[in-house]
Amino acid sequence: MHHHLTLRSKIIIMLSVMASLFLVALDQTIISTALGKIVEEFNAYDSLSWIVTAYLLTTTITVPIAGKLSDIFGRRNVLLVGVGIFVLGSLLGGMSPNVVDLVLWRAFQGIGAGIITANAFTIVGDLFAARERGRWQGLIGAVFGLSSVIGPLLGGFLTDNQHILGLVTNWRWTFFINVPIGIAAFALIAIFAPRHAKVNKVRIDFAGAGLLAVFLGVLILAVDNTQQIFAGLMDATGISLLTLRLIMYAVVAAAGVGFVLLERKVKEPILPMSFFKKKNFVLLIAAAGLFGAAFMGSILYLTQFNQQVFGATPTQSGLMLLPLIGGLMITSIASGQVISRIGRYKIFMQIGFVMATIGMIALTTLNPDSPYIQEGIIMFFMGLGMGVAMPTLNLAIQNEFEQKELGVATSSSQLFRSLGSTLGTAIFGAVLTAGILSHLGNIQSTPYVQTISASPQVSKLGDINDSNTILTLNMPSVKKEVTTGAEKAFATLPAPVAKEAQSQFLSNQKEFSGIVTHAFSESLQRIFIVAAVLMAVSTTFVFLLKERPLKSARATDTPGEL
Repeated sequence: MHHHLTLRSKIIIMLSVMASLFLVALDQTIISTALGKIVEEFNAYDSLSWIVTAYLLTTTITVPIAGKLSDIFGRRNVLLVGVGIFVLGSLLGGMSPNVVDLVLWRAFQGIGAGIITANAFTIVGDLFAARERGRWQGLIGAVFGLSSVIGPLLGGFLTDNQHILGLVTNWRWTFFINVPIGIAAFALIAIFAPRHAKVNKVRIDFAGAGLLAVFLGVLILAVDNTQQIFAGLMDATGISLLTLRLIMYAVVAAAGVGFVLLERKVKEPILPMSFFKKKNFVLLIAAAGLFGAAFMGSILYLTQFNQQVFGATPTQSGLMLLPLIGGLMITSIASGQVISRIGRYKIFMQIGFVMATIGMIALTTLNPDSPYIQEGIIMFFMGLGMGVAMPTLNLAIQNEFEQKELGVATSSSQLFRSLGSTLGTAIFGAVLTAGILSHLGNIQSTPYVQTISASPQVSKLGDINDSNTILTLNMPSVKKEVTTGAEKAFATLPAPVAKEAQSQFLSNQKEFSGIVTHAFSESLQRIFIVAAVLMAVSTTFVFLLKERPLKSARATDTPGEL
């Protein structure tokens, strides 16, 4: 432990760590507004899924392994490696000459992101006693909330050819922006973070790490964009999507069983099976997984709701989430301060999870006729609950373990939350697709779709029979582009005919938008119902916890490792 450090040193270390974590969280959202320009420049629309999935894949795999390595080699050393990898991956990703290089550097960047994520929360436990951790965990939670708003805004700004210091920005700047901040964070951590004591004998569980990587990697590929990612393989072999997924799930099961059996025998396991004998640990990681799924369901699909129903651009839809993020940041910071003062956390977790659950239930009332003020109030209330719930999860897990196990325990929480988000997104996506298809009917026969189906703007979006393509066609930017193309075609007709054709086209477009918007809204209600159920179950787990007192720093605490 490093409770003996001066407050100045602790603050500098934490600011450096939070800056690194901010970049990692930012990178998950800033890329969303740049994807269109990336695939357009490289003419690689079929690789869009890989640009996102490569980063997610390596980040998820790295988190638990990095947590264990930090317990062995110290937080400082592992974190410096993580920041270095992330900065280098960002630089080379921004310089990528083709989409293959970009995907590879995104995967490399994700390794650094996983290392940073695993260590950022753990370092709080190294620098502060349990009683003091609440306020800092709250600040880290606020960093995540802030990045989710700034990401889309900054991504849209940089992608839109801005002039900065005589240079014209483009999508590559969404990667380059990480470099100077990352270098500064690296330097501060290297200077101010204490060095780790030398380890004489190191036993690294390489076999366990390999099995865990296979388990997590194949699981993510089996649930996230499987059809798009393996389209070439399925075409070449004739294998069906169902058969492919069954094979992948068999590999996941085999790797999972092998990992559990191995971890019970090795001396330095990546994830000790003894952890699962602790009732509180099991309850907390289960709550973290369900919370991750529900949180992702609300954030991801609220932005789509804003775009489909209110006609917001991606940047505007991000701004419309400000009530949610505002509520989250307020209680994330405030609850941390109060928890540190009174030394209790369970009651705050209970209140936070209950409020978040009520907010999820309230989201089911949204429909195409709902005013934005209704959505804003619901989001703010839900954000207040989530702002309490997120930081206290990490605090509670850290409070269950000794200092030497802090890295593994904390990274386990991040892993299960990440898995919950990934699996939740896949499940919600399937629910949304099934719901939209059932409500749309034969929309391909509508005059608007028949008119635009052969246009070049539509052909590059994908299969017109796919629900995602239909939703994309209802995006404001796409409708504007299609309308512009139609107006150019009408301009070749005689004026009276062109005017009539344009009027009819806009009328058909409005009819199409109404059908899609209502179908989307009806389907989204199902997602919010599922998310509310997941939050309610996770709330039940929180109420079953047995609270352990948060300890204050003691005069006998001696320097440990970082």
